[in-house]
Amino acid sequence: MKKVELVLTGVGGQGILLAADLLSKASFKAGKGIWVSEIHGMAQRGGVVTTSIRIGNAPSPSIADGSADVILSMEPLEALRQLKKLRGDGMIVTDPNPVVPFEVTLGKTKYPPLDKVFNELSKHSKRLVKVDTLQLAKKAGSTITRNVVLLGALAGVKVLPFDRSFLVQTIEERFPPGLVEQNMKAFELGVGAVNESSC
Repeated sequence: MKKVELVLTGVGGQGILLAADLLSKASFKAGKGIWVSEIHGMAQRGGVVTTSIRIGNAPSPSIADGSADVILSMEPLEALRQLKKLRGDGMIVTDPNPVVPFEVTLGKTKYPPLDKVFNELSKHSKRLVKVDTLQLAKKAGSTITRNVVLLGALAGVKVLPFDRSFLVQTIEERFPPGLVEQNMKAFELGVGAVNESSC
């Protein structure tokens, strides 16, 4: 069985926990073993949230440094912070929109220039995919679907060991009828963004 290791990261309020839950349930539906780590950081709005997901035959949820197949990030600086986990030929899928930490607002620290962040990410991965989840979520009808857009992008890069139909089924079951359509649109827009990307 193919084993895939992912680091899912972002900040509180971006729906990281929900994205991890959807991915876990889809993996279970597909008959794949799955481990999900404890959440590190603060899940409250603005705090860093990171979780490790191992799909396939794995003895534990821990992902060793240099072994993650994918860093899936809702925020570029958080992707940068997780680089030590990425394997040499690993992929980074990230939203390019920064979330300015509270410490920056207070003037206690500075957010690094985005070009430097992306240059550093590019040095560590030849497969850097940027997906503007904010704009695509707006197109889907609600900015709170950004996490589902990112899951669509993950499905689009085709690293998961199961068909994306399992994620579609999970989304359809997870959300109430009134929200299924916009979340499905968000998911498909994420898939489409990767297919149209030259990255």
